[in-house]
Amino acid sequence: MMLTKFKKVIVEKNEIDEDLKSNYLLIKKIINKISNKIEKKSKIYTCGNGGSASDAQHLAAEGIVRLSPKKNRKPIPIISLAMDTSTITACANDYGYEYIFSRPLEALGGKNDLLICYSTSGKSKNIIQVLKKAKKMKIFSICFLGSGGGLAKKLANMPLVVKSNNVARIQETHIFLSHFIFGEVEKILIRKKKI
Repeated sequence: MMLTKFKKVIVEKNEIDEDLKSNYLLIKKIINKISNKIEKKSKIYTCGNGGSASDAQHLAAEGIVRLSPKKNRKPIPIISLAMDTSTITACANDYGYEYIFSRPLEALGGKNDLLICYSTSGKSKNIIQVLKKAKKMKIFSICFLGSGGGLAKKLANMPLVVKSNNVARIQETHIFLSHFIFGEVEKILIRKKKI
């Protein structure tokens, strides 16, 4: 019984991974956009809820520290909007949970910066709000999404939708994509001596 379920999950994961190949050109554009932003000294902001908040923090840590333990490089300026509990809880209490990402983005962001959102549904109110704020501030946005992409797919400049409704599979794929994309970004910038 458990073996059958395990095999089924592997098949499901393989189907998702196979579908990613059709997104290769978009993935390449995302790599180039992030590289260009970092070259121009732009700051990157990440956000997400729950497990996606962890993905946002994970990516920020990889940027500030490094992806490859054998490569010494300058830190990449990435800030996770999902890690300051005092600001998050104050904002949720005083303004509402939907503003926990847009409020700090408004305070810290500039028009040449980059926003990266993680959402398994693309429907979270705080993700929608931060994407609207980014658009208003002329901040370019990239979204890692799932389940059809929701409204976030329409608001993001570059939405990358994982074709699955399974939250665990979507999040696994988001972190895989983050590692691949930022691994390539790191290589490009080290080669150009930009970091």
